[in-house]
Amino acid sequence: MSMALFDTHAHYDARQFDPDRDQVLSALPGQGVELVVNPGCDLASSQAAVELAGRYPFVYAAVGVHPEECGSWTDGDLDALRALAGRPKVVAIGEIGLDYYWPENPSRELQKRVFRAQLALAVELNLPVIVHDREAHGDSLDIIREFPGARGVFHCFSGSAEMARELVSLGWMVSFTGVLTYKNARKAVEAAQAVPLERIMIETDSPYMAPVPYRGKRNHSGYVELVCVRLAELKGITPDECSRITLANGRSFFHIPD
Repeated sequence: MSMALFDTHAHYDARQFDPDRDQVLSALPGQGVELVVNPGCDLASSQAAVELAGRYPFVYAAVGVHPEECGSWTDGDLDALRALAGRPKVVAIGEIGLDYYWPENPSRELQKRVFRAQLALAVELNLPVIVHDREAHGDSLDIIREFPGARGVFHCFSGSAEMARELVSLGWMVSFTGVLTYKNARKAVEAAQAVPLERIMIETDSPYMAPVPYRGKRNHSGYVELVCVRLAELKGITPDECSRITLANGRSFFHIPD
């Protein structure tokens, strides 16, 4: 395979990989996967992400508290994240943001407070952010506009083409998953068509969101090729060209030298 791929978002600390984590990760370079970023979702998984990055030369970490996990947030968590962010191969603050989908999630007010605190930390440390936005498009956009010094990516993008263009105008990136391969994915497809190639990254969001024909199975970074092929099709370029551009975009965004 000539493609060199960058899976910019995969959760290898997730329990779904407990049975065979090392096998899955060790196989990736042979599947054309050159780089992976593993974001944390709370302090424990952020720590686990840092440890994985220490074990595999092609894995990098992001550290952050996910909106679904922010219920027990204290101001001390910010100091813990600041310390973790100083560790080798930590390239972003994430996965952070807002999730209004699940009624049992922490309150919207708390989610917003935690999101703002972590955006401020990212600006302080000059790190990019990885944003999770589910059913919270308006508030997510409003909050990032409060931090003009922040730069980041909306991962697993689920907003409209109009929102995608708005993010691009703010200097942000947009990242797409295997959802692009789903029959009912009109919105994601329209957003991918609206974003210029130099602002797009690709990801698997493993172990979730496996692309067709693996939909419903456990996802892994080897399948990021299918996201690349579909995006190339939507953009009218070759898969090789798409892999080259998205790899370069990811390296530049996360400041990972060639």
